[in-house]
Amino acid sequence: MNRLTPALLELVAKALDDDASREELMKYLESAKNSSTGHSPAQIHRIDGATVDLGREARCGFGEVIFGEGKSAELVSRIIQTQLDQGQSAFVTRIDSGVAFQVRQSFSHTQHNPVARTLRVSASEIGVSQPLERDQLEQTFHAAVVTAGSTDLAVAEEAIETLVWMGTAFQRFDDIGVAGPQRLAAVLPELRTASAVVVVAGMEGALPAVVAGHLPVPVFAVPTSVGYGASLGGLTPLMGMLSTCTANVAAVNIDAGFKGGYMAGMVIQQLVKYCQQTKN
Repeated sequence: MNRLTPALLELVAKALDDDASREELMKYLESAKNSSTGHSPAQIHRIDGATVDLGREARCGFGEVIFGEGKSAELVSRIIQTQLDQGQSAFVTRIDSGVAFQVRQSFSHTQHNPVARTLRVSASEIGVSQPLERDQLEQTFHAAVVTAGSTDLAVAEEAIETLVWMGTAFQRFDDIGVAGPQRLAAVLPELRTASAVVVVAGMEGALPAVVAGHLPVPVFAVPTSVGYGASLGGLTPLMGMLSTCTANVAAVNIDAGFKGGYMAGMVIQQLVKYCQQTKN
């Protein structure tokens, strides 16, 4: 609590002469203390097999994401239900299609992307991932998701599903790797309308640096494990992305579409928030 708001000052004034207001003030201060330290018991919910962080949305802007790999359908369902009970939507990454099928039987509003291996669950209607139309690009803060080749699609889909869960608009550009530089040149006018870009590439991992050299925005490079032997399961593109001299490139982990999408989504959300604040 960095400053006294008018509402808090009014509450303090009332508390000087009124027992009920004093009790209300104490509850407010206790709640503010717990929120700032992240130690409120209500924010941590223990269930069989997991400890669910329900305070992450308040602290970080977005709720806890469930890493589905290795988790049973029963455990994933319990975590999701805990989040839904607190009014939070759920997002599961790296979930097996069979497990996703079982989980979906327990909830009314779900969206499973078997290519991305993600599952979104909400208490209300949930939409599919739809990119922006061309005539919307200039008017909307959005992220662009770019793939070097079609075999990078699964990682790019994970990034896209992450953006959709975050409520972030996006545009996608598929199969524009450096082997055909004319393909990138053709989409640069549209790419320049994005406020953050996720570039997904395997092989030698050159595309993020080339894309970033044309744009004045952050580019989040996602190396994939796609490639022949010398690609070393994604290590070669990762090292290239980390070593690039293009200043606006930041690399995330191998095949980490979620992380690339999340970083881009945070950039877009901050821009949206800033514009809303300046308008007010």
